[in-house]
Amino acid sequence: MSKAMRIHQGSFGRVALLDMDNALIHHAHPHCHVLIKASGADTRFAVGDQLHPLRDDTAVLVNSWEAHSYAHQPGAPRTVILALYIEPRWLGAMQREFNASGSPGFFAQSCGELTPYIRRLADRMAAELLYDDPSGDRMEQALFDLMIAIIDRFSEWRTLGGTRHAAPVAGDFRIRQAIRFMSGTLGEEFDAGRVAAAAGLSRAHMFRLFQQTMAITPALYFNVLRMEAAIDAMAAGQESATEVSGRLGFSAPSHFSRFFRNHQGVTPTEYRRVVTLLDRQEAGRQGAGHA
Repeated sequence: MSKAMRIHQGSFGRVALLDMDNALIHHAHPHCHVLIKASGADTRFAVGDQLHPLRDDTAVLVNSWEAHSYAHQPGAPRTVILALYIEPRWLGAMQREFNASGSPGFFAQSCGELTPYIRRLADRMAAELLYDDPSGDRMEQALFDLMIAIIDRFSEWRTLGGTRHAAPVAGDFRIRQAIRFMSGTLGEEFDAGRVAAAAGLSRAHMFRLFQQTMAITPALYFNVLRMEAAIDAMAAGQESATEVSGRLGFSAPSHFSRFFRNHQGVTPTEYRRVVTLLDRQEAGRQGAGHA
């Protein structure tokens, strides 16, 4: 069974060390997503319909909202993966031009060869996650150093420019209506007919227009919204997994657990057990300093 070794979550997004021996279904993230092998066997990820190798000398690069999956073969050895899920707005706050990290095409290729320098930065990040329990400041600096090196080597940010939005923007108001409806109904089962009706479109027209506009299917987009809500709730720690399951419309906690594991590789309770919410730690330190 796959397991999460360590996860840090904050304004930067998420950084995780995942010990993987099970495939993940086709899914997406609203993040700039980078996968680097930390140890173990070579493996593969599918980005779109293409398989890409994850080895000591490669990174798999996934643009925001780009569909991908982990193509682990049954019976294959385990792989420890350093997984970066980076908020485009966090990168943009560091350097305005990096707002383009939320744009399609930020990474022109889905797999690239690591330089020795990037390899060292990735190894340092993995070691800090596993052994040092770093502060928020140290984590963000190490992460920013790694992301700067990755962006400099693999990204087309100079040609995309810094005026792009930090997420795909639906120019068609009907797609915006569909997204608004989905965001407001995360506690219900996805119903393509209701989404289409909210957008004033037929189901077939809505599906085509949504995919043309957002480069992702409506159902997959809905699952991303639901998964991000689940991750935030499990990290916050204010609701039980059963309560989160019910609020997000799952008919049974076991269905929620399966959904979470199929997308993230671990169960909701395991995610909560290993996650460190750095923003909350920082807020606590600041509050203590003003007491």
